[in-house]
Amino acid sequence: MTKTAFITGITGQDGSYLAELLLSKGYEVHGLVRRASTFNTHRIDHIYVDAHDPDARIFFHYGDLSDSEMISHVLYNIKPDEIYHLGAQSHVRVSFETPEYTGNVTALGTTRILEAIRRSNPAIRFYQASSSEMFGHIAPPQNEESCFWPRSPYACAKLYAYWMTRNYRDGYNMFTCNGILFNHESPRRGEIFVTRKITRGIAAILAGKEKYLYLGNLEAKRDWGFTPEYVECMWQILQQDTPDDYVIGTGETHTVQEFVDAAFAYAGLDPEKHVKIDQKYFRPTEVEALLADPSRAEKKLGWKAKIKFSELVKIMVDADMKAAGLSPVGEGYEILDKKFPGRWWGRD
Repeated sequence: MTKTAFITGITGQDGSYLAELLLSKGYEVHGLVRRASTFNTHRIDHIYVDAHDPDARIFFHYGDLSDSEMISHVLYNIKPDEIYHLGAQSHVRVSFETPEYTGNVTALGTTRILEAIRRSNPAIRFYQASSSEMFGHIAPPQNEESCFWPRSPYACAKLYAYWMTRNYRDGYNMFTCNGILFNHESPRRGEIFVTRKITRGIAAILAGKEKYLYLGNLEAKRDWGFTPEYVECMWQILQQDTPDDYVIGTGETHTVQEFVDAAFAYAGLDPEKHVKIDQKYFRPTEVEALLADPSRAEKKLGWKAKIKFSELVKIMVDADMKAAGLSPVGEGYEILDKKFPGRWWGRD
């Protein structure tokens, strides 16, 4: 029997890759899309099928995570087997400027969905996109037993959502799981996130459109992985016999400076000639180092990251060079062909 999945945040990086994955597995996919004055569906336009097409297996529903009535209405109508809650105000720096909005959407939005599940069908399996930012000031490596010390409104909101997910699991015997994902990147990463900002900046410099790239804290350390691998892990989490929480990452940490150096070197540029520091990109409170210990995921899910830091950098630089009308170096595509033969990842 065909399974039905509902994805919040389907137009984002994670949601678009997850939708493709679920469609490849035969799911009927429904996604929540925020209505805006301009179209924001470019990441999923290539898989859109007119809803009136008898062969359509993907459908979009306009709404907002601040509207509990809408959420209940959508769940009642589509009756999903699985819900992947990826939607949020997800930019850490922006959360300092919009803390109330971040809490309403990122924290309470999760509660609205959990309550709608409890009232309509507690058998629905629920995945909460939790974040490594919840660990904040806790010394690495971080795993499922580590304490939390959030250092931003975004991290505080995600921690609220994390605990609500656990409380609904414990209190109502619901299949609710947290995937505590460390930083994950791809050619579909939002343009204001630092990794994509770096690779787009390199392409713009090579194309002669920009001379400088302005960045903030270059000493922050992060565990960076490849998004398409991470959405496969999301799916695996909801296929288990019992619900649980999982830390997902590569087990490696690198500074923003290392990302800059690797990306510029790959493109044949000198970062000292092009990179400038702008204080406006610094956070009021910084998270110094994040490093995943994904042992539980490796043991229980059989999941382990295939793409590591240096390979990720090449994949993203190649993609942005191609998008800018330049000839990619090509090593990134060779990596994808070798590790994921026949897959589309990284080529958009």
